[in-house]
Amino acid sequence: MKIAALVSGGKDSVFAVQKMIENGHEIVCFVCLVPENKESYMFHSVNTDLVRLMADAAEIPLIQKSTSGIKEEELNEMKGALLEAASVYGAQGVCSGAIESEYQQSRVQNICDSINLTAFSPLWKADPVSLLTEMIDSGMEIRFAAVAADGLDEQWLGRILDKQALDDLIKLNKTKYVHIAGEGGEFETAVTDASFFKKKINPVRTDIRWYKNRGFYDILEAELVSKE
Repeated sequence: MKIAALVSGGKDSVFAVQKMIENGHEIVCFVCLVPENKESYMFHSVNTDLVRLMADAAEIPLIQKSTSGIKEEELNEMKGALLEAASVYGAQGVCSGAIESEYQQSRVQNICDSINLTAFSPLWKADPVSLLTEMIDSGMEIRFAAVAADGLDEQWLGRILDKQALDDLIKLNKTKYVHIAGEGGEFETAVTDASFFKKKINPVRTDIRWYKNRGFYDILEAELVSKE
C-alpha cells in the first residue's frame, strides 16, 4: 500500500517508517506538522527542521506544514496535509509512531476514517525495552534532543541512545519512574541515521540549553554524508 508517514524527526515516527517498509509498504511521502505552540498535544516540536534532511537522506518527498499547535484546531491542519498526500502522491494509508498515547492514536485514526485513508500504528503497545532494543539493533542513530525528568540531567543532551543508555533508562525507570520510551514527556529524540536512509545526517553545529530541570539539544546546522 502507498503510505504517507507522519514524521516528527523523533525515534518512534522514523522507526514506524522502517517497520512499514519491512512489511512491504511503499512510503510515498513524509508529512511533518511543525507546531507554533511548543506545548502541542499532537506534534513533536524539537529539531523539526531536521525532517527535511531526513527526507533528503531517505530520498522521500516531504510535505511540511506549520500548525497553530492549539489543541484540536491543529487536527484540521493535519487533515489538510494528509489530503494533500493523497491527492499529490496517491497515499492510501497513513502511519504514525504512536506507542501509548490514546489521544494521538485515536485522532489520527479518526482523521483517516474521515478521508478514507487506512491508519497504521506499527509500534502500538510495544514493550518499551524490546522496542528500544530493536531500534538500536537496527542501526538507527538516535540522539537525546530534550529531557524533562528527574534523573535526566544535562549530560543526556546529545547522547546517543545505545545499549548503555538503555540500561541507564531501565535503572531510572525503577528508581525515578522514568518511562523507558519517553512516553510521559520525559525525553524527546532526533534521528540522524536509519536503515532506509541513503545517507546519514552529520550535526555540524549544535547548542545545549538548560533550564533548571529540563534542557534541549538543538541541531543548528547539519549535513548529509556518505554512509560508506
